[in-house]
Amino acid sequence: MNSLIKSIGLPFLAGIAGAACWSFLEINPAQTSEIGSANYPNTEMQFTSAFRPVTQADGLTLPVSFVEASQNSTESVVFIKNFSGTDPRRYSMFDYFFGTGPTQQVSTGSGVIISKDGYIITNNHVIDRAETIEVVHQKRTYSAKLVGTDKNTDIAVLKIEATNLPEIKRGNSRSLQIGEWVLAVGNPFNLKSTVTAGIVSAKERQINILGGDFPLESFIQTDAAINPGNSGGALVNIKGELVGINTAILSRSGSYTGYGFAVPVDIALKIANDLIKFGEVQKAIPGIDVVELTPELAEEMKLKSLDGVIVTHILRGGSAEKVGMQKDDVIIKIDDWKITGKGSFEEALSYFYPGSKVTVEFMRNGNLKTAQLTLQNLEGGEGEIKREFFTSVLLGAKLESVNTIEKDRLKVHYGIKITSMTHGYLRDLGFRDGFVITHINQIPAKDPKIAGKYLEEFSGKLRLEGVAPNGQPFMQSYNVR
Repeated sequence: MNSLIKSIGLPFLAGIAGAACWSFLEINPAQTSEIGSANYPNTEMQFTSAFRPVTQADGLTLPVSFVEASQNSTESVVFIKNFSGTDPRRYSMFDYFFGTGPTQQVSTGSGVIISKDGYIITNNHVIDRAETIEVVHQKRTYSAKLVGTDKNTDIAVLKIEATNLPEIKRGNSRSLQIGEWVLAVGNPFNLKSTVTAGIVSAKERQINILGGDFPLESFIQTDAAINPGNSGGALVNIKGELVGINTAILSRSGSYTGYGFAVPVDIALKIANDLIKFGEVQKAIPGIDVVELTPELAEEMKLKSLDGVIVTHILRGGSAEKVGMQKDDVIIKIDDWKITGKGSFEEALSYFYPGSKVTVEFMRNGNLKTAQLTLQNLEGGEGEIKREFFTSVLLGAKLESVNTIEKDRLKVHYGIKITSMTHGYLRDLGFRDGFVITHINQIPAKDPKIAGKYLEEFSGKLRLEGVAPNGQPFMQSYNVR
C-alpha cells in the first residue's frame, strides 16, 4: 500500500505544485519579464518564423510576410529567350540522314519592365550573340528589339510593342542598408516567376567578372537564392521596389551557394536611360586611372587609412591634368560621396554626365587638397555624345570609332574598333573583340560606316593594319574573294 501511495501520490502532488507555480508566473508580469531578459532569451522569439510579426528586444520589427513585395514585383518580371546560331557540338553527321540537321541554340534569362510602353532592362550576357529575342509575359510571347547594350555594367535594354504593361516600382540602391530584407525575382532553370528571399550581405562588391573597356563593378551582394535563369531579373526590397538587377553568382558548381550579386538600380537605370535616349552610355570621366588602396601600398606611402583610391595614370589633356592632379594622389571623396575603394569610386562617377562639375578631395604627401573637375566624355569634350556605329551581319561585328581613352592607351590618333562579334567575315580572318583597325589598304580608317561598307564590298588583296587589344601592333594581308 505504501509503495502504491509513493508511485501515484507523489507524482500527483508534484503536478499540483507545478500548476501552482505556473499560475503564479502567469499572474506576475515582473517574473515573466525576467525570464524574457537577455540572460534567458524568449523561446518564442528563437523559434518563430520570419513570416510572423516578431518584435525584438531593441524594438525592431521583422516583416510580417513577403506577400506584398511579391505581388508588387512578379508581374513586372519577364522571361527572355535568346535564339542564337547553331552549335556544332549539338549535332553530328547522322542527324542529316535522319532529317533533323543542326538545331538553333536557345538560352534563357529574365528581364524587368521599366516602362508601360514596353522597355525592358536585362543583362547583356542574357542576350549576347542573339539573332532573335523573344519576351514571354503572362503567357504572351513578344518579338523584342535590342535597343542597346553596355558590357561595362552588363546591362542591356529591350523593347516590345505593347501598352499598359506593369511597370515596376523603383527603389533607391544608395539608401539600401546591409542587413535589409530583399527578394530575388526571376526564372531560374526555366521555372517562371520564382521568388526567393534573403538579406543584403554587402555593397560595393568587386568580383572582376565584367568585360568592356571601363568595367563598373559595385555590386549589391545578397544571400537570396540566385541561379542560372535569374540573370536580368529583379532584386526588390520588402515593398516590392526595384533595388537591383540580378547579374551573377559566385559558385564552383554553377548553382547557388549563398553568394549572389546585383547591379544597383541607380546605376542600372541611368545606363538604361542613356541607351534609350542616346544609343550609348554617357560616361563621365575625370581623366585618371586608379587602383585599390592595399595595406602594403598604405604602408609604403605612409598613409593612416585604407580608404580611398590611388591615382596611377593621368590622361593627357584630361580634366585631372588641367587642375594639377598627379600620380600617387589618394582620392578620398567626390562631392559628398566618401570613397572607400575602387567600387565606390566608380559608382560615384557613374551618376554624373559629361560637363558635370565635381569637387574631389585627395591626399598628397600627407596633406589634404581639393580640386574642382569638369568631367569629360569619352571624346574629350564636355557635352553628350552620340557616336556612329556600323553593324554588319556579313562582317559579323559592330564597328565603332575609338574614344579618347583608347587613343591614349593604344597610342593611336584614330581607328575603328571591332566589337560585338558573331560568326562572320572578320572572325574568319582571325579578329576578335577589341582589335582596332587603323589602316585599310594603307588608307586611314576613321569612319565606321565607310570602313564597314568598304570591307563588305571589297575583293582582292586586302591589307589591314592596327593594334591588338594588348597594345601589340599588327599588319596582315589577305586574299579576299
